[in-house]
Amino acid sequence: MPAELVADVPKRALAIYAHPDDAEVSCGGTLARWSAAGCEVEVVVCTRGDKGSTDPAADVDMLVSRRDAEVAAAAGRLGVRSVHRLGLDDGEIENDRRLRESLVRLVRAIRPEVVVCPDPTAVFFGEHYYNHRDHRSVGWAVLDAIAPAASSPLYFPGTGAVWSVGTVYLSGSLDANVLVDISRFVDQKTEAILCHSSQLAETGEWFGVAVRERAEEAGRLGGIELAEAFRRVRPGG
Repeated sequence: MPAELVADVPKRALAIYAHPDDAEVSCGGTLARWSAAGCEVEVVVCTRGDKGSTDPAADVDMLVSRRDAEVAAAAGRLGVRSVHRLGLDDGEIENDRRLRESLVRLVRAIRPEVVVCPDPTAVFFGEHYYNHRDHRSVGWAVLDAIAPAASSPLYFPGTGAVWSVGTVYLSGSLDANVLVDISRFVDQKTEAILCHSSQLAETGEWFGVAVRERAEEAGRLGGIELAEAFRRVRPGG
């Protein structure tokens, strides 16, 4: 069954991801589309990006500072209103009370209609890649923070008025059921990813082609040119 094309634009959206470049890779076109249509888009980056180097002698403080600047630059490309940094260490994210409380506090403060995050059930992608532990941990923590925690007054009292998120879009899913058309925004997505130069060995023309090819692959799920695919869930029923 073809995935459903979703054209609705939320008033407020919150994208929650593990690493500094995850949102741009996973849903950058969608965030750019929504922002251009007037949506207030905010992003949460859970880690410092402190292990984003293959150099064993890397200066971690300099790396974190560089990646922080890259996040800000990428947010500007996508029209993101603000970025929230939780400052956790790479590889050490736990779906624990501390993280869930932080996420509940943000959800209650921002009051998004839509939350975008990784699909924690997507683990094995063929023979050559399985999903990063941080991605899985963040995905579960977001889902647990949204329902029932953020919508129930007895969870984390003192973190703001309760808020029920209507829709969650899970990126990187093996069970995508909706598409967002990013045909007009794929270049913005590419530019935002390129802001994360510390993570890219090469940035030639092939890079933009690769981003477009991935969007074409998603688009084929619904017969459109360029898309991002998500598994949509509605916690409130």
